[in-house]
Amino acid sequence: MGMQMRADLVRWRMSGQPIARISVSDARGSTPREAGTFMLVTPTEQSGTIGGGDLEWNAIHHARRLLEHGGDALVQRISLGGNSGQCCGGEVWLNLDLPAPHRLDAIMEQLEHQRRMQPLLLLFGAGHVGRALAHVLAPLPLRLAWCDSRPHEFGSTIPPGVEVHDDGAWERLVASAPAGSGALVLTQSHALDSVIVASILERGDFRYVGLIGSHTKRRRFEAGFRQIGLPEDRIAALVCPIGDRGVRDKRPAVIAALVAAEIVTRFLHPVQAGGHVNGDDTSP
Repeated sequence: MGMQMRADLVRWRMSGQPIARISVSDARGSTPREAGTFMLVTPTEQSGTIGGGDLEWNAIHHARRLLEHGGDALVQRISLGGNSGQCCGGEVWLNLDLPAPHRLDAIMEQLEHQRRMQPLLLLFGAGHVGRALAHVLAPLPLRLAWCDSRPHEFGSTIPPGVEVHDDGAWERLVASAPAGSGALVLTQSHALDSVIVASILERGDFRYVGLIGSHTKRRRFEAGFRQIGLPEDRIAALVCPIGDRGVRDKRPAVIAALVAAEIVTRFLHPVQAGGHVNGDDTSP
């Protein structure tokens, strides 16, 4: 979402669009989003979200009135219950303002800093599933580096913020990835899959290593990894099949959705993988 917001902000500024900001300055109890969350609004578009529902709809309405008539920043205290149209039960404080150009520069820097702080996920392979995955994973809070040696396979549209490496230099990406990175390996070649996965497991410091394939493919790869001396604990860290939730559906879009859910639970929130992602019910 951050990269999409940054791309929207660049586009709006280049076209001279007036921009309003809606920020959650404080949140108490059960609320859709946490303090510090913000979204941007123009007279006809919006980017980001403060949680949806009537809370967001009304805030956008007020932000567009501010864009139309001008004025000082507004502060709104909203109880999410009773007549608010939402029954979360908490309270939020919203700030609505018209950021000056230097404030928009600061927002750009903030979004770029957030991008740099996000964990790196390497995606090897630009086939049908790889393309579907790139589009599903791009909005998630991670940095996605997409690698294949076939430039024509990436498709005509690259999602915002995705780093494309069309030289196939997977060794460089694996070697330069920081500890705690993740990888999804789904190239056109089982032999290439094997050497990429082996190289990552040899490092031993990736948070997530996923390989597309069947249980049979996994067993064959495990035998090869033992032959080259990889320890059992590193072999056991391999996730294969990926996105295995008991659903037998080989359509690329479905596989991508299942794998994206796995990335959230096992890569972005590994400690919470056995429970709720949010820790409690924060739905509006």
